[in-house]
Amino acid sequence: MGFIHLGFFNLIVCFNIQEEVSAKPESVTDQSSEQNAGFIEFPTKTINRIVALASTLAAVGLFLSARLDFGVSLKDLSAAALPYEEALSNGKPTVVEFYADWCEVCRELAPDVYKVEQQYKGNVNFVMLNVDNTKWEQELDEFGVEGIPHFTFLDRDGNEEGNVVGRLPRQYLLENVDALARGETSIPHARAVGQYTSAEARKVHRVVDPRSHG
Repeated sequence: MGFIHLGFFNLIVCFNIQEEVSAKPESVTDQSSEQNAGFIEFPTKTINRIVALASTLAAVGLFLSARLDFGVSLKDLSAAALPYEEALSNGKPTVVEFYADWCEVCRELAPDVYKVEQQYKGNVNFVMLNVDNTKWEQELDEFGVEGIPHFTFLDRDGNEEGNVVGRLPRQYLLENVDALARGETSIPHARAVGQYTSAEARKVHRVVDPRSHG
């Protein structure tokens, strides 16, 4: 009988232990649920949409910025340029750019030239001379144009202060034009040469148009 009572007692103890063990996961689950209830669940889809929208707007902004910056063409600069003869007679210093429509470096630098021109156009003349136009052969020889773009800087009396040729930092052009505008007796970059296109290629593209100032 003693063994029977002991076995029955052990059976009851084991049953109680199993109930407690099986009850623990529920209490843990309930506790974790209560803890999670203290946090705010962010709507993942909404966040993703906001991020996507912000990325799209940034991309559009960069695209428009690039379009505005590189939208200036040589044709635009030529159309806004002052006739060479007029520039030499109005008492202002002058920047003469020798260029060609087929010149890759000329096209590349057009936005930089435009920015500088917009900043100083009230005090400095900006002239565009197309090397394909046979009308400017004398000027090509006079200023020793061998590569383009070729920027010649003239003082108020039409005397050459120096020249800059080819692809160079915009600061070179900006500082030279600024010196002209302030009436300085010399320019900081009187002779600078970067990567350029040979002006000899004009012999293939020559156009006889004496009426054009470009």
